[in-house]
Amino acid sequence: MSVDPRAYEAQFFGFTPQTCLLRIYIALQDYLFEIMLVVESVILKKLERLPDSKITPFQIRKSTEKFLLFMRQQFDKLFGTMEKVLLQLVLNIPKNVLLPEDKAHEQYPYSKEQFQALQEEIEQLQQQYRAEAAAGQALRAELEEQKAVQAELEKILQWFDGLENVCREHGTGNFKESFAFLTQNSKKLRDMLKDVEEKNKKIMKCDQLL
Repeated sequence: MSVDPRAYEAQFFGFTPQTCLLRIYIALQDYLFEIMLVVESVILKKLERLPDSKITPFQIRKSTEKFLLFMRQQFDKLFGTMEKVLLQLVLNIPKNVLLPEDKAHEQYPYSKEQFQALQEEIEQLQQQYRAEAAAGQALRAELEEQKAVQAELEKILQWFDGLENVCREHGTGNFKESFAFLTQNSKKLRDMLKDVEEKNKKIMKCDQLL
């Protein structure tokens, strides 16, 4: 059988002509084998009606196999001729015929050099796309960081607003004055804390003496 893949025919039919012919060949071979089995069974039944016959079932099987081999040889010769006819007249797309999906190639023909240049351009565009995608990802990550920083700044602004409200409640409207006020209060708190610690130490010493 032929080994020509016939790729253009395969594109049109959806299968390769070689595959089609192979399936036809196998189907006919199976059909021939089944016919020989039927013929053999008929001969055996005829033989049963002839009790005096010297022909044995084994001889019939041998004869059937010989005849099957002969038929297969003849079939292969005939199928070779049929294959050529099918490939030339049925499963063949003439050289001057262009499939509808390939009309674009006829309208926009490309040489080998042009096709190579087009492939290189596609590769460059793909690299550019990957670079832009990576840059976009980096920008998105930076945006997330900026959002986190913005949230922290908003917290600080809220803290300053609260601080300003506290200062206003104590009669201090200027931020510098408010800061000085907080510094003084902080110093007073530290002094009070120090006094408390010293008193605690004295009390602990008294407890130890008692």
